[in-house]
Amino acid sequence: MTEAGSVTTDMDDSEILTEVRDGVAVITFNRPKARNAITATMALAYARALRAADDDPQVRAIVVTGAGPGFCSGADLEVLRGGAETIKKFVPARDDLPSLTLRLRKPVIAAINGAAVGIGFAYMLGSDIRIAAESAKLATAFSRLGLAAEYGVSWLLPRLIGLPAAMDLLLTGRTVGAEEAAQIGLVHRVVPDGAVLDAALAYAADLVANCSPFSLATIKKQVYDDLDRSRDDALTDTLRQMDIAFEGPGLAEALTARTEKRPAVFDALGQGTEVR
Repeated sequence: MTEAGSVTTDMDDSEILTEVRDGVAVITFNRPKARNAITATMALAYARALRAADDDPQVRAIVVTGAGPGFCSGADLEVLRGGAETIKKFVPARDDLPSLTLRLRKPVIAAINGAAVGIGFAYMLGSDIRIAAESAKLATAFSRLGLAAEYGVSWLLPRLIGLPAAMDLLLTGRTVGAEEAAQIGLVHRVVPDGAVLDAALAYAADLVANCSPFSLATIKKQVYDDLDRSRDDALTDTLRQMDIAFEGPGLAEALTARTEKRPAVFDALGQGTEVR
């Protein structure tokens, strides 16, 4: 990663742009003329950018957005027109799929500035927090292209918005606007066009300023792991995580900071540090 405000790529026309702003990594899909349709190299670059942000101790939150009028309109049409073998080569390796974001230690916030369709819908869905512009349009689209529900969307979507709403979006492949998306819980907040990135950055800035990186990573892992756990297993893990937190430096720092009426200064996550 680079210093605040600097771009990690050498060319302004790179398909993925990354910069760090005051502890927030901003990753941008950058094919605006194609409404940020994904190419194979773009998918790989995005996965690399996510991992780099997760490994960077200076980064405490990640914001993902699109350049121009769209977030991500899906796979590049030339890929889809290339036939089965071309499409199979396009699909990222398992560790680089959109669900990669669920395994990161740091919170990922999607600033959905326009259309999120197909794999773009999956990238949006994999974010921990989703903030949409008023004009954003969202669609799974798989059923309208003769495709299966891709990239684990059939597992994650019912868990996020419930089975009835998920079945509706998956079976019909219809497009929903931002307001409907908020009503069914698909996005957390709708903001005016042009304000979505600022809203996502403000959300991330609050996490950076006030929340323990250890806590964010631990809670995120707990939530996603618990989706597949029994209640008893979740309670067992909760008690274990509580013991670890009680012994860590974060609680003592938070209490001292409150006594001294100052912001807490929490330790950063080291590179490659895994949450137990």
